Amino acid sequence: MGRLVIVSNRVPDPRERNKPAGGLAVGLADALRGDQSTLWFGWSGRQMEADADPVPSLDTHGTVTYATIPLTPTQHRGYYQRFSNAILWPLCHYRLGLMDYARADWQQYLEVNRMFARVLAPLLKPDDIIWVHDYHLFPLAQALRELGVTAPIGFFLHIPFPPWSLFRALPPATALLDDMKAYDLIGVQTEEDAQNLWECLRVEGMTDPSRVVACPIGIDPVSFSEEARDAFEGPEVRRLRESLHDEPLIIGVDRLDYSKGLEERFHGYEKLLIRYPEHHRHVTYLQVAPVSRGEVEEYRLLRRQLDETIGRINGAFAAYDWTPIRYLTRPIARQTLAGFYRLADVALVTPLRDGMNLVAKEYVAAQNPDNPGALVLSHLAGAAPELDEALLVNPHDSDAIADALHLALTMKKEERRRRWNILNNEIRNTTAGSWARDFLKALNRTRKTGTG
Repeated sequence: MGRLVIVSNRVPDPRERNKPAGGLAVGLADALRGDQSTLWFGWSGRQMEADADPVPSLDTHGTVTYATIPLTPTQHRGYYQRFSNAILWPLCHYRLGLMDYARADWQQYLEVNRMFARVLAPLLKPDDIIWVHDYHLFPLAQALRELGVTAPIGFFLHIPFPPWSLFRALPPATALLDDMKAYDLIGVQTEEDAQNLWECLRVEGMTDPSRVVACPIGIDPVSFSEEARDAFEGPEVRRLRESLHDEPLIIGVDRLDYSKGLEERFHGYEKLLIRYPEHHRHVTYLQVAPVSRGEVEEYRLLRRQLDETIGRINGAFAAYDWTPIRYLTRPIARQTLAGFYRLADVALVTPLRDGMNLVAKEYVAAQNPDNPGALVLSHLAGAAPELDEALLVNPHDSDAIADALHLALTMKKEERRRRWNILNNEIRNTTAGSWARDFLKALNRTRKTGTG
């Protein structure tokens, strides 16, 4: 069996490798547990000035070798902060108004992808199979092909992909799509994303729709359920439980990002308190929203806006012994979150647009089968087609969110258990392991058939 080569923008820090926190690291953790030799290549997270291509730092743990490189401050700004996160991210989340395009950032994005290819190519072996991840690296396969790499190269996009009518707003859209044709197989989260991407690639002359596949990512539900049971007996969960005084808990867990619909979500909770006053002093909403991309102006403005909204809601409804919203902007350990999920009566997961959203699946996995909580989920999340027994809402409709929260808080145990059993079966059918195996099996078939 040949070696698996994973390429991503970031490679997990050594301290994160056993307890991955991000969606990509969580999803790939299962793929890395086997006996197959693996090379994981990408940015280390460090910045340093340089006059030439960096020399990768190699760090081997078991069967996995992590090869990491730094970026220069100029590369970090143009490739990562600007083109990846100030242009591609809002575009792929249907937020054209937030795009801030400059041709220099596009050139820097291309150059960093070419640099990745130049540094990676000497590390490759003839029988490798290459799996590239996410929007930072759309052009990487073409850059590798130009260096003579003939190995099968697959790509997986973890965020949504918009239709051609939106994607064409990107000035270099046709050039980017033309580069993407160098991949042998491209995976996305949902059938809608697959249709959108295929429409774009067809415009650029791709003729084989089988090279674009919907392959939804999952979690490891068995191990996460065990983590939740263990954490439920831990001191952090005990402190949270005692502070609630046997009243219901609603939980939300999201990176602080405009795509997550946090402002709209808070308005929905506010509508719950306005329209259903019987919940006053009898429910607490805990929102965990670790700050991300704090150096980007849009994110600083979002944080300020959320602070003001939460302050206004708490000021209007709080009592001397009750705070309606508890809001944390620092990260919480994944195992502790698992215990919080198990404690929570309701999970509120309402992104405006999301590739998948593993929080929804983790909440389901964490529940007590005898007395599970209820999931309120945006129908615009990638997880919604799989988790259609959740209470699905339009995240732009605050009244719909309020109604769903009221229904979740008052739902009979028998109905919660019925819905949970269906949801739990779904997350056990599509796991992180099955996602990785299915995609790599399809990519391996391209080696045998010569597709490309």
